[in-house]
Amino acid sequence: MRHLLAVATVGVALGATSGHMQAQATEPVDRAVAAWAKVRTVRGTFEQTVSNPLVDSKATTHGEYAQERPNRLSIRFSAPQTDAIVSDGQVLWVYLPSSAPGQVIKRPATDRASVPIDLTGQFLDAPRAKYTIAPVGTKTVDGHATHAFTLTPKPGTSATFTKATVWIDDDDSLIREFESTEASGVVRHVHLTSVQVNAPVDRATFTFKIPKGAKVVDQANR
Repeated sequence: MRHLLAVATVGVALGATSGHMQAQATEPVDRAVAAWAKVRTVRGTFEQTVSNPLVDSKATTHGEYAQERPNRLSIRFSAPQTDAIVSDGQVLWVYLPSSAPGQVIKRPATDRASVPIDLTGQFLDAPRAKYTIAPVGTKTVDGHATHAFTLTPKPGTSATFTKATVWIDDDDSLIREFESTEASGVVRHVHLTSVQVNAPVDRATFTFKIPKGAKVVDQANR
């Protein structure tokens, strides 16, 4: 009986040690959550690569983004594309003529069903409760040393991805890159080529003008 108790005690101790080590290994995620909580505005530039294995295609685009938390967002792609995702805080406008010509989708700004309002914050909203987190190495992003982590949604968690990887800056704990895999198999890799936090952002940035002749698909009252 004593031997059994000893084995059980050792098992509990090893389990506790393993859990502690795992928590330490993913501690940068906690620091990222704390750093993001202090951000009110963020703006910068990005490079996005979308890969679709179903049709063996890959496309890279560039653009500018700005965000005023919690619900104002502007993502505008560079020419020749005119795609834009803009939220004025009340209404989210999705204009993607590259894939849906002549159409503008209108939905509530709080609807995160398919287009998260918080560009990188989507990964930092209670991540330990929502995702299984695992460290997957390090790399340098634009001169910034980063640690990478995979986030896999736990059962019952509503997410726009089946798996995501985030690269967190070792110094300021900001996400410098992220990659998400959708249920369809589409992989979206976003490299934030410049990031400015808590800088002034003109409210006009979050204004969307409906292009002439575009059809508005109103999903605001669904």
